[in-house]
Amino acid sequence: MNMSRTRERLVVIGGDAAGMSAASQARRLKGPDELEIVTFERGHFTSYSACGIPYWVGGDVTDRDQLIARTPEEHRSRDIDVRLRTEVTEVDLDGQRVRARDVDSGEESWTSYDKLVIATGARPIRPDMPGADAAGVHGVQTLDDGQALLDTLERTRGRRAVVVGAGYIGVEMAEALINRGYEVTVVNRGSEPMSTLDPDMGCLVHEAMEGLGITMVNDAEVTKILTGDDGAVRAVVTQDREFPADVVVLGIGVRPETTLAKAAGLPLGPRGGLLTDRSMRVRGHENIWSGGDCVEVLDLVSGQERHIPLGTHANKHGQVIGTNIGGGYATFPGVVGTAVSKVCDLEIARTGLREKDAHRVGLRFESVTIESTSRAGYYPDASPMTVKMLAEHRTGRLLGVQIVGREGAGKRVDIAAVALTAGMTAEQMTALDLGYAPPFSPVWDPVLVAARKAAAKIRDSL
Repeated sequence: MNMSRTRERLVVIGGDAAGMSAASQARRLKGPDELEIVTFERGHFTSYSACGIPYWVGGDVTDRDQLIARTPEEHRSRDIDVRLRTEVTEVDLDGQRVRARDVDSGEESWTSYDKLVIATGARPIRPDMPGADAAGVHGVQTLDDGQALLDTLERTRGRRAVVVGAGYIGVEMAEALINRGYEVTVVNRGSEPMSTLDPDMGCLVHEAMEGLGITMVNDAEVTKILTGDDGAVRAVVTQDREFPADVVVLGIGVRPETTLAKAAGLPLGPRGGLLTDRSMRVRGHENIWSGGDCVEVLDLVSGQERHIPLGTHANKHGQVIGTNIGGGYATFPGVVGTAVSKVCDLEIARTGLREKDAHRVGLRFESVTIESTSRAGYYPDASPMTVKMLAEHRTGRLLGVQIVGREGAGKRVDIAAVALTAGMTAEQMTALDLGYAPPFSPVWDPVLVAARKAAAKIRDSL
């Protein structure tokens, strides 16, 4: 600790979910006379919902500020020194200080710390190809990114959009652009959209996207992006086709933003994310913590480290970090990989392992797929639902669940998420006492129907 100061200084790099949750929780536990908190954020906003950006772009959310949970002014009113448009460019571990640059003026200065939180998030993957940085090509990760895309959409006269990639962001942005009246083509490297699902479930998403008017191009690799004389994008090129485009959105995923951490020599995992212990303290560094999209976390099902960039995890990481910095004790045990999304009224959910995940970690498993309905079949507006379940061979331990269906389908994945966290078997799941009434579920909930079928298949295989 720097003895020239009478109180400790916490420096937080990154002003969104993990960083500001950590700062806020630390402030709840320690007052300004004990702990000074300085936060650096290179953008214009703090504590916002990045997950809501596609719905803002598509018009479901009408005002950008609806996505902001807490403004810089609100944080400052709680004695958190938020410095916007300020980018940290270097972390000096030996000197316990960070170098920060004012984005607008270019002025640089050093700030010392006693405790440091790295919450630098993730960055959209930009393919290494000609034209990837052209005007009109957008990654969407921050509110500033979302505003830049909206500005392009308002300036652009043409109405042709190409989305590169068909993961969560790609699928959600495709729907957003359809809602704004664009002709949308999605170019996807995989065999089906939503690679977080197995292909047999992804094909259901494919059908829904085409039903929405989206042109799906699967098994296609983008090789370059063509530009016009004005430097703006005009087409996306694959191995054998060219797709005219007035705007391009990159939806091919994100990588941990750990440039600073790597330069400082902090430990990174196989996917480039920072490695922490259960208290979210960076391994081997007593006074440095990290959380959010820049870390790798333990997958409770596979037992391996994974990079899963979700706001739910980031907020929990921040709470854990802030509690530990504030003098309490908290841990983050890991994740099971739960996520939910939608295309129009089609709900898409998954938790646990896909088939290729199970194969990769050497697990033998049984897989079942069932068709059911969201309500009792005779009740009005009962809609079809497909549930896929993976369970470990012999033991019957639940390994993963994927659900695709209409209203009422997506959040059923939470049943499986709890079962995975508890280490339940498919057989044990069949006895779960779930709520039932005809407007909400058949007598046997679709997840339990899948569990029954999986348990029977495991018994038959012994």
